[in-house]
Amino acid sequence: MNLIERNATNTWKYTESFPDIRRAGKRIPVGDRAKTCLQEISPKPQTPPVVRKFLNTTRPGAGAIRVFHGKANDPDIASTLVHGVSSQASISGGLVINPPPKTIYQQRLHQLSEAGYSTNQKAPLGRSHDQSPGLPNCLDTGKATFGVKSPKTAAAGAIINPPKSAEQVATEAQEGHQSYIRSHNAYFVGEQVDRKYKWSRYEKDGRFGVPTPHHNDGRSVSKSLHWLCDTQKHNSAKFVSQRCDDFRERTQPQIGKVHDPIADTLKVPAGHTFGILMRPDDFGAGDLLHSTPPAEYQKGTDRQRTLVSAVRQHLKKVNFHHFNSLLQAFRHYDKKGQGVIDKEDLQDVCRQFNLDLSGPVLDDLMEYCDVDKDGLINFLEFANFLNWKDKMPISKVEQRILTSECKTSTAPDNMQREALPVRPAASEALARPEDLEPVEVGSMLKTPKTLNRPRTIQDRFITSSSLIRAVVGGLPTTDYRMYGTPTVRTDLAAPRIKRVSDSTNYGDQTTAFDLLYPTLHSLRGVHKEHFFCPRTKEEIADIFRNVGASIAAETFEEAWKLASMRHPTGDVCVEIFRDVLKEIQAN
Repeated sequence: MNLIERNATNTWKYTESFPDIRRAGKRIPVGDRAKTCLQEISPKPQTPPVVRKFLNTTRPGAGAIRVFHGKANDPDIASTLVHGVSSQASISGGLVINPPPKTIYQQRLHQLSEAGYSTNQKAPLGRSHDQSPGLPNCLDTGKATFGVKSPKTAAAGAIINPPKSAEQVATEAQEGHQSYIRSHNAYFVGEQVDRKYKWSRYEKDGRFGVPTPHHNDGRSVSKSLHWLCDTQKHNSAKFVSQRCDDFRERTQPQIGKVHDPIADTLKVPAGHTFGILMRPDDFGAGDLLHSTPPAEYQKGTDRQRTLVSAVRQHLKKVNFHHFNSLLQAFRHYDKKGQGVIDKEDLQDVCRQFNLDLSGPVLDDLMEYCDVDKDGLINFLEFANFLNWKDKMPISKVEQRILTSECKTSTAPDNMQREALPVRPAASEALARPEDLEPVEVGSMLKTPKTLNRPRTIQDRFITSSSLIRAVVGGLPTTDYRMYGTPTVRTDLAAPRIKRVSDSTNYGDQTTAFDLLYPTLHSLRGVHKEHFFCPRTKEEIADIFRNVGASIAAETFEEAWKLASMRHPTGDVCVEIFRDVLKEIQAN
């Protein structure tokens, strides 16, 4: 703590109480004061020329001209340019208004210069010249007059105040007024007009003209206030110039007419159509207005495409729950052992899984899965489009079988979970080594590589917006490339483990139709995967007993035996057992 004391001489003394404690803050150099901090640093740092030319473009100084940075290094020619002809300096206005006094010598010179003019010879400057040389010699210029002498009549005072009596003035005024009536047909205010009628033939109370109709209800006043032209102007036709009418027809839409701004210049028939006509859809606004049943909420190509997607998702679930590996599922589909799946094999498997597909749907499914367009489905296409390949990795034994490294399939080791059916190797390998990718870096398990379907523009993707720039006779719009990403990514394989942050719909999520029309079992917390997961015999019996189904023991054993025969490994799920039970009860 520092103290300030006052001594006997009335001077203040600074005393430091704790000299041993180190002072805080920065040490100020000797000689620095507040004045030094407030002074500007001199000289100021100069802005580089490269930066200055950009600052002159964006923030020019006060009174400076804004110069674009691209023209900063150009020579200044505009300030030196001069347009027109330079004017010669002449006498100033002050010398004209107040000229300097002339000397006698200058006045004499001015008289000599003016003596050459004829006007100066006839009369000096400021005087009228002598015009007598042009007149006859006998004419006395001092007494001669020209023109007609004006007669002198009454004076102005006599005209304003004539020396006459009032009767004489009235009589003269009346005579003049009669003459003015004949010449100008003018009368005094309130004077009766003399129409030369013979009043001796009429009585004093006689009337002339037609009596005016009179109504006490004021209808005549109403007509005078509302003129006929005002009451009928809304019903009468309006006259418009032809030019204004043509301009309004070209620029403004007319009721009942198509707006055609170039109708005058384009000479085409009345029924001419521009662009390419779109094929009408199989369904339209009528289905929305009349509440189409849920079973028919999609029609045409949209319904066909939806059915193909539903069949693919169903086969993916069945393959995942019924088979332990992709090779086992592929051998189950390959009924003929050719190493590929044809249309007949695909149809037989669909019927086995209670999918009775129509011909068009089966053709679309085959076309969707057949990437190389050879009419057959190989192992890679089967794994990508009909299975969740990321959830079913390929073991080391299956890799050797797929790449034909062992000619016949051997019995798996103890680490193998499933028993692969023994089948002679095909003439060609089901997959090449480069077609198999590790699931993770350094892992022995592998998965088939992802196949991408070629993005082609088909007829079912045509929309009205793609035909806006269509030209008759030009290139078809069906070949235009489509941009964007589909909402439902059925072209991608669903991941084996889906992250919480992954919001992509791989086609295995619930659609809007399921949200609008939920099933009864979903309201109880039972979903589709619960119907297709394999269960034991006791679980199947408990489930059907809890739902209230009374099944005899013999019928249950028969249904269980038939349901286990429908799966290669003998697994039974609720859906298959229910279908078999329906068939037994129907028979």
